[in-house]
Amino acid sequence: MATNNYIPALKFNWLTKIYDWLISTFMPEKQFKMALINNAAIQNNFNVLDFGIGTATLSIMAFNNNSQANYQGIDIDDKILSIAKQKIQKNNLPIKLIKYNGGVLPFANESMDRVISSLVIHHLTDEQKLEAFKEFKRVLKPNGELHIADWGKPSNFFMRCCFHLVQFLDGYNTTISSVNGKLPIIIKNAAFNQVAITHNFNTVLGTVQIFKVTL
Repeated sequence: MATNNYIPALKFNWLTKIYDWLISTFMPEKQFKMALINNAAIQNNFNVLDFGIGTATLSIMAFNNNSQANYQGIDIDDKILSIAKQKIQKNNLPIKLIKYNGGVLPFANESMDRVISSLVIHHLTDEQKLEAFKEFKRVLKPNGELHIADWGKPSNFFMRCCFHLVQFLDGYNTTISSVNGKLPIIIKNAAFNQVAITHNFNTVLGTVQIFKVTL
């Protein structure tokens, strides 16, 4: 995933500054992110990686749920990282931000207890998805878990129609596996054992699913 080949949040850079407002206004953001956090069951002293941290909303929510864990997030987008930095500094939170250049994650083998990610995976091609999942498996401890909130197979025809806007913004080639419900297959191809879809949220843009993945 090269730095010159990523799709910014909402496709256009000028929309990045209003990303938080758009997502919180038109999506059940708090509900699906809290469902992910509850699934993750983050414990004291856990090392938690937020992959594609974006504006840091998920990490901040996770920190507020358990402030005794260690949080760090990576992202490839400088503009969105600057927003995350402002939010973290404003709230005086010990969440570490790392600029990511794609490919190999800058972490040691078996160094993370949890990897979390929200509305990021659908930005990747299937090849990049598989590469990312292999990296998640590498950095997770033997009892570690991966928790994802992202677009899944539309729950009905109306949800499928709504999802065309997401595909227009984020690319049909990267989102087609979401439409076809293939994310669990790609995850298992990265040698994870169990993939469970624990929640479905119907939104104005399509169906968001919560995935719990264990080694």
